[in-house]
Amino acid sequence: MTSIIYHRNNITMNETGKYLQAVRARKPLVHHITNVVTVSDCANVTLCVGGLPVMANSPREAAEMVGLAQALVLNIGTLHEEQIEAMVLAGRKANELGIPIILDPVGAGATSYRTQTARHLLRQLTVAVVKGNAGEVATLAGERAEVRGVESGAVAEIVRPARALSEMTGGVVAVTGERDLVVQGEREEWIAGGSPRMRTFVGSGCVATSVIGCFVGAQPREPFAATVAALTYYRRAARRAADLADDGPIAFRDRVYAALAEITPEEL
Repeated sequence: MTSIIYHRNNITMNETGKYLQAVRARKPLVHHITNVVTVSDCANVTLCVGGLPVMANSPREAAEMVGLAQALVLNIGTLHEEQIEAMVLAGRKANELGIPIILDPVGAGATSYRTQTARHLLRQLTVAVVKGNAGEVATLAGERAEVRGVESGAVAEIVRPARALSEMTGGVVAVTGERDLVVQGEREEWIAGGSPRMRTFVGSGCVATSVIGCFVGAQPREPFAATVAALTYYRRAARRAADLADDGPIAFRDRVYAALAEITPEEL
């Protein structure tokens, strides 16, 4: 079984291959200010996809570093005040230079600190893509949602809050779950496929954000289509990894990373 896209705007598998080809040709430098739990995974996945990772989280160099990058990934998974300062400084510089920002509001809704930080970043910065789970997106859209740790509880209707958040930010909103939803304005794509085992290892959501960073960094003028292509490609890699063996979560994680490196644009 391969990834399936429910076409609403003609983002085809062939175009997904073209976006992957652009990543491998352009090798975008993706600047991460991310959480300490998954920093190594995000760096390795960026390399596997075809980009170049850099992790500079000090306020003394974050803005300077983003000037060299093609995309900026902000992940609030392990927050502290100095990191928030670095995110704002880097984000403002990215906006000044026209470098796309991808925000992963990990755990927004779980604590007031996380929620307020995510909202602060959205007020201070123009964000190209917000990628979160259903609970995080609903929280930032102003709706009530159950969030446990970094996982979201059930949200009856996610299209409405996703559209509301997209209208608030003016950017793309990607909601990951059993199926992924990507919206911007009237545009909407649902992406299925992958494997339920994507939820069995820590960092699967964080690395998805890095994949989006690579694709949007390579095609900054097309953040909606680039996000759809990135998530389609990621689900294809997970499906390939799941088909190889039924063993533990760490072995599965490593196979997903290997599949990201092995899949060619021609396969897509």
